[in-house]
Amino acid sequence: MNPPGTAPAPRSEAAAAAPPTAVPPAAVPPAAQTPAPQPESRTSDRVPAPVWVVAAAFAALELAVSGRYGFQQDELYFIEAGHHLALGYVDQPPLIPLLNRITTGIFGLNPTAVRIVPALTGAALVVVAARFAALFGAGRLGRVLAALVTACAPVVIGASHIGNTTSPEMLAWAVTGLCVTTALLRDRPRWWLGAGVAAGIGLEDNNLIVLLLALLAIGIAVTKHRPALRTRWPWLGAAIALALWVPNLIWQASHGWPQLVMASALHQENTSTADYIGGPVAQIIYVGLLAAPLVIAGFVRLWRTPELRFLAVAASLVVIYVLAWIPGREYYTDGMAPAVIAAGAAAVEGWVARGRGPRLRRWLAVAAPVLGMAVLLPFTLPIVPATDVHALPASVQQSSGVGDEIGWPALARAIAAQDAALIRSGHRPTSIFTGYYAEAAALDVLGPAHRLPPVLSGHNAYWIWGPGQASDAAVLVVDALGQLRPYFASCRRLATYHAPYGVRNDWTDIGIGICTGPRASWPALWPHLRHYG
Repeated sequence: MNPPGTAPAPRSEAAAAAPPTAVPPAAVPPAAQTPAPQPESRTSDRVPAPVWVVAAAFAALELAVSGRYGFQQDELYFIEAGHHLALGYVDQPPLIPLLNRITTGIFGLNPTAVRIVPALTGAALVVVAARFAALFGAGRLGRVLAALVTACAPVVIGASHIGNTTSPEMLAWAVTGLCVTTALLRDRPRWWLGAGVAAGIGLEDNNLIVLLLALLAIGIAVTKHRPALRTRWPWLGAAIALALWVPNLIWQASHGWPQLVMASALHQENTSTADYIGGPVAQIIYVGLLAAPLVIAGFVRLWRTPELRFLAVAASLVVIYVLAWIPGREYYTDGMAPAVIAAGAAAVEGWVARGRGPRLRRWLAVAAPVLGMAVLLPFTLPIVPATDVHALPASVQQSSGVGDEIGWPALARAIAAQDAALIRSGHRPTSIFTGYYAEAAALDVLGPAHRLPPVLSGHNAYWIWGPGQASDAAVLVVDALGQLRPYFASCRRLATYHAPYGVRNDWTDIGIGICTGPRASWPALWPHLRHYG
């Protein structure tokens, strides 16, 4: 069988010259019916050398700029979570905290250390896109183009810069889909086991991959590949994924399934009118404005090709789910991006070959994603000097990959200064309470040199970790005066923290104050201080 998208092999010259009375094809010996060999570029799933060059350049760029600004809030939080190793957390499984603990233990406590893993997973995603293109029948140009468009996609660039769950999640989605596609298109059922391993590892990074598994099953069930579900292989793969997921499920069950509460909180936070209006536009921007025609062509090719329609069903349902349920998290769809981009690359390769001026068309296909990346790169990576970030659009200053990397050491110093001033005035703080995990993690990770009191928060995993033995006699409050005021006799503002360089990120204009006269102890107050999101 020819791979999808490839033309059938031509008849041999002998067969073409046979007279009308020749033996019918059915009677020809099997050896005589064997199709003529096709060029290796289309019959092999080999990844061309330029793909590896693109992947290496991608990782090199990510690591080259990884230390220009500073930590991002999720990275600080996951570093601190790595000091509280568990089988799960309120808002994510244990994989990334564990990896961050390992990488910072080896390479030291610095942004580059926690960004090695996402840079490498992003590079792997580039290679996976080329493998998808090979499965879809693309030749050398299509495979290289799939890798290039993936490497230039803003969502891939941005996700591969931050040491959180996003980049490994995208890779887990892509590898799971690649294994399933290989099993179905190449009739290699053991690849279902690889899909199970990839999905199981993905489930220890982010539970959202459950959505992918469900939608792939639906896509297979309603298309020509339905008989595959009657074999044992998909279910063996599912059993592997479940076995790898069980430790986190046990933790979730023993803690009252906080992930479900988190899912509800995220839905409420990401379903504003602006989210619904901007969601469809963001879907295009995240893969690159100039790459939009290729992505559209990819969807069309997946729907029109019966062998690939199961992927079209899954990708379409993912987009519908995100736009309907949680449009503020546009990047949740992008685990399917490598497959859609690869299908588009195969279609563009055909457009280049069959049209006039193939050389010009080839250059247009290659230049479009590169040009789009060049325009958007300062908005996705720390390219411009930190002192100039205030000149970027407000949405970029507030994005987690640019503006939110600026100011955490300054925040720690500002709080340390208020702590020292209170000590000098005879009002030594006995604990610090922050409104969000980001501020608490910044103080825990960056504040030890300042000898600060214990840091507490009611946000996400910090609430699970509890107040410990911290005193509530005099609480230095960061971004949470309104939350604590009902539970203390006196709360007053001391100062307002402003991010450096005039950056208007999510963590500026933060109130710093002090609360005294607790109406109850921390253990008694703790159930009232929990908030997830």
